[in-house]
Order: sequence, then C-alpha cells, then structure tokens
Amino acid sequence: MSSSLSYHQQKDIENVKHLRQLVKELPKFCGDFFRGIEPRTSSRTRIAYAYDLKVFFDFLIKENPVIGKLQVQDITLDHLESLRVVDIEEYMEYLKYRFNDKNQEVTNKERGIMRKVSSLKSFYNYYYRNERLQTNPASLVQLPKLHEKDIIRLDIDEVALLLDEVENGGSLTEKQKSYHAKTKIRDLALLTLMLGTGIRVSECVGLDVDDIDLKNGGIRIHRKGGKEVTVYFGTEVEDALLDYLDERSFVIPEEGHEKALFLSLQKKRIAVRSVENLVKKYSKLVTPLKKITPHKLRSTYGTSLYKETGDIYLVADVLGHSDVNTTKKHYAALEDERRRSARNKVKLREKM
Repeated sequence: MSSSLSYHQQKDIENVKHLRQLVKELPKFCGDFFRGIEPRTSSRTRIAYAYDLKVFFDFLIKENPVIGKLQVQDITLDHLESLRVVDIEEYMEYLKYRFNDKNQEVTNKERGIMRKVSSLKSFYNYYYRNERLQTNPASLVQLPKLHEKDIIRLDIDEVALLLDEVENGGSLTEKQKSYHAKTKIRDLALLTLMLGTGIRVSECVGLDVDDIDLKNGGIRIHRKGGKEVTVYFGTEVEDALLDYLDERSFVIPEEGHEKALFLSLQKKRIAVRSVENLVKKYSKLVTPLKKITPHKLRSTYGTSLYKETGDIYLVADVLGHSDVNTTKKHYAALEDERRRSARNKVKLREKM
C-alpha cells in the first residue's frame, strides 16, 4: 500500500480495479451504465450492482430459450428490450433457489431478492431514461413484501458484561487466552469506541492515528460516499483510546501501515473480517442466543442515544443516515414506547 495514499483512497483504487474485472464478464453495453452512475455512487455500491447483474445474465443464459444460445458478451440491448414482466418474475422465482458458477447451492430470502431486483430496476431505468430502451418491464414488477425483522441489540447490562469480558477474558479457552494477553488493550479500545460512537466497522478499520483529536474528544471518519465528518466521544472511550495509544507507540508497523490506528498481530491495519470475528468471539460468551455483529453494536449505540435524548434527528445525524426515515424505521418501536409513556404527561384538570 502506497504510504502517500490514505486507506480510503487505496481501497477505492482496489475497488475500481475489481469493478473493471467484473464489468468485463458482463455484456459490452453494461460499461455505459457503470460510467453513468459513477458520479452518484460509491465504488462498493457499483461492485454490488455488478455482482447482481451477473446473476441476472447467468439466469438468462440458463433459462431463456433465445438468449440461452448466446455468450454473455453477445447479449445486446435489443435482447433486454425483448423481455417482458413475466421474464423478470421468473427471475425472482429463480433467485429463491439456484446453483452458482461453482455448482454451489444458493438461496435468497425476500431481502436478497429485493436487492437484486432493485439493482435490475436501476439498470433498466438508466437505459430507458437515456432513450436507449423504448420499454421498461422492470418498472412494472412489484418488489417482494418485506417482513420487518426485530432489531437485535445489546441490552445495557450486556454492554457492561461484554466490555468486562474483553478486559478480563475469564471465559475464553486457553488458546484464546494466549492471544487475549496480546490484544486485550486493543480489543477494549476498539469495542469501546464502536459502542461509544456508533461508527461503522469500515469507518473503524479506516481510522489513522492522526484522525484522533484528544483535545476536543473527537475522531475524523470517512462516511459512505467519501464525506469526512467528526464524531465525538466521551471519557470512557477516551480512557480506552489513551491506554491503547500508549501500547501502540511501542509497535513498529509494517511498511505501508504506519498511519493505521488499529493494528493486527501482524502489525498491519486490522481487517473488517478480523473485527467481525472478535465481536463474535466476545459476544457469544456474553449473549449466546443473540447473533451480534459490528452493525448490532451500532444499533446498540443508536438505541442508547435515542433513549437518552429522544431526538431522532440527532441519532440520524450521528449515525450518518442520509435520510431520517431510515432511522425512524429502525427505532419505530422505541418511538411508540415514548408516545405511550407520554400519554399521562399532560394534565387536563387537577384532581380535587
């Protein structure tokens, strides 16, 4: 990794290279779509589109009697225009259960189907809007009805137990304890930071040492879409960070990882997968029936902040939600709870 580039710039370059490889596996006209959406989307979003579209064209090759005779590269916009609503409904049915390129069984539940069909709708819309398609069958397809999932989060006592476990490691196996001795100060700082700010795992691993402003109690993070913001933290987070920074000052990182805040045992910037694994390791000891991920730590913080402030707009802003309706959807149950608790707050007449 070039030391002159930031972590986020380097990741973006890697993503762009990866996307170019993926686009080569799609019909030739698809390149126009990815160039067209580039100003409004992140490289990660475009990669997700490329994967989704590959599934769609694989379906056409396998299931469509006309297109099935072609190579993927030979599919044209005329073929796309020849499809009808029923073809896309068949695609939705196909998504429920299929085999991938490696002959592995793949199933999609309603959310997975919705994402892939949403990608296809965006794809058709692009060519229809640019008058390269005269019909837009994808726009007529109804998305599957989503059943609301319960939001899984840690209760306040579970947060304390989790951090105690990170600090003490009492329930870990003997093998885990040998690693714990080397990583507990880092793990405690990382989890305290995530639980105390609600930042995303990608934002956490992307932090550099000079992104921390101890004087003002803030960290500079890169949000989705490249926006740079400052998120503030309290004294518990500050104490955990100071302990880790003290330990971090004695570590000589690998070349290209000198700026990284959180380092792996290999002295390289910690990976998203490593953070996911350590969250899973500690949370299973504390709450084995809840499947806790880094995103669930974010929900935990959002819940605590909303309970403390009652300000959904503040929660949306701190979590970096571009649309407050996203936040409202996540915390609807809490809003209802607050409304119920308010029913006796206003007195109409004083009782004699």
